[in-house]
Amino acid sequence: MVQRLTYRRRHAYATKSNRTRVLRTPGGKLVVQYQKKPTKAPRCGATGVTLQGLPARRPADCSAKRLAKRHKSVNRAYGGHLAHGVVRERIIRAFLIEEQKIVKKVLKLQKAKEKSSK
Repeated sequence: MVQRLTYRRRHAYATKSNRTRVLRTPGGKLVVQYQKKPTKAPRCGATGVTLQGLPARRPADCSAKRLAKRHKSVNRAYGGHLAHGVVRERIIRAFLIEEQKIVKKVLKLQKAKEKSSK
């Protein structure tokens, strides 16, 4: 006759968080083993692209106690939150905006000079 199996924890419903697998022990006994949920790699907040250099882990495993800071981020501005392409675009955009402001200022000065010379 087949051995009956029951859950080992108090959670009694077959939900995603309560997935199990039946294993046979070396003694020939069948036991229930709990499965962890599949992990997803961290993604960029702006584009949704998978972030490079970061492990795919469950949120609980990324807590300060279990995972060191160097495993949760990349050594770059916004490392571990935004993809490199997004950061690069932001830096370039900020630089170009500043350049545009300088050009505007120079043109304004040139106009003022022309008016005063006439």
